[in-house]
Amino acid sequence: MTPGTLDGGTQKRYYEDAYATAFEASVLACENRDGLWHVVLDQTLFFPEEGGQSPDKGTLNGITVVDVQIKDAVITHVTEAPLAVGTRVAGEIDWPHRFSNMQQHSGEHLFSGIAHNRFGVDNVGFHLSDREVTLDFDNYLTPEQVAETERAVNEAITADIESVVIYPSKEEEAAYDYRSKIAIDGQVRLISYPGYDLCACCAPHVRRTGEIGLLKVMSCQKYKGGVRISILCGERAMAALCAEHDELIRTARFLSARPTEVYDLVNGLKDEIAALKRQIATLEEEKMQEVLSRIPAEAENIVLFFAGGDSKAARQAVNALTAAHGGYSALFIGNDAEGYHFIIGSAKKSAQTVLNRLKESLTVRGGGRPEMVEGTVFGSEAAIRASLQV
Repeated sequence: MTPGTLDGGTQKRYYEDAYATAFEASVLACENRDGLWHVVLDQTLFFPEEGGQSPDKGTLNGITVVDVQIKDAVITHVTEAPLAVGTRVAGEIDWPHRFSNMQQHSGEHLFSGIAHNRFGVDNVGFHLSDREVTLDFDNYLTPEQVAETERAVNEAITADIESVVIYPSKEEEAAYDYRSKIAIDGQVRLISYPGYDLCACCAPHVRRTGEIGLLKVMSCQKYKGGVRISILCGERAMAALCAEHDELIRTARFLSARPTEVYDLVNGLKDEIAALKRQIATLEEEKMQEVLSRIPAEAENIVLFFAGGDSKAARQAVNALTAAHGGYSALFIGNDAEGYHFIIGSAKKSAQTVLNRLKESLTVRGGGRPEMVEGTVFGSEAAIRASLQV
């Protein structure tokens, strides 16, 4: 089949020169679908969504291209306005977006290749969007191994290694030990960073590793028996590191500390807060017990409000009240602005009936058994008391 026809597929000009940004093409088809126009050209520089990577951005005759998809070798450009079939159009690639994707994808190849060579893990998943870059590996990597791989990638970037694109014949292909997530039936396109990685890939890449700038691991977590690693490269990495640095400096100034002291200082404050919370809980429990001790033995229904308190202590208090009094005992902890956590119990009556009263006029979440219910109610103390008719 002849390139440039619908049957033969769209000619992929981005393979000829990943750095080219302007081109001309003929419109082969244009179809309206749900208010957007699906345009097929005989050739294109637009890289479609493929291989885990988001598509290029840009324009056709000044019209914004909002998406680019590929199916059966035909590339469809989704535009905001129609383009007449049979006419020639001028395409323009959003170069900063393209180059950023090239930096991310090339950095991913180095990271995955080095991790594979040194630790025997395979990249089984890759996602490159405008917001994140994630790599999924089939086995666990320790934090030390991740850090070692990151250092090695940045050494490779500094070495400014030239990338090589290889189109081996089927006979030659067997001689190449390359990485690939899927079996490839047709022509294999290999991206080589000599000494670091050889991988089958359909996407544009930088000419030399130095253009990646830098690679930074942003996070690493266990995922499906292996790890999911989030990375950023080049300008994206620099922007993220600058933002985090600015936030660290802002926090250090707020705490009147050096940036290197922030973690220890915040960790100490966390311990102090935890100790204070324990003290407050003890005082609230003592206050609760003092209030309970003043309740007359002949009291029937009991409704108590507290600003704070431990849930375990509150449950114990309701259990003691229901054992000593014949009606229902309701304990509310919280405030009018944020709502109240409640526990309602009764040894002889249905706590569920009391809960239903609350639900008639207030926003309530909760439930339980006839002898005890628990949940959250939003409303003022006065409204709650009115609902309970006390």
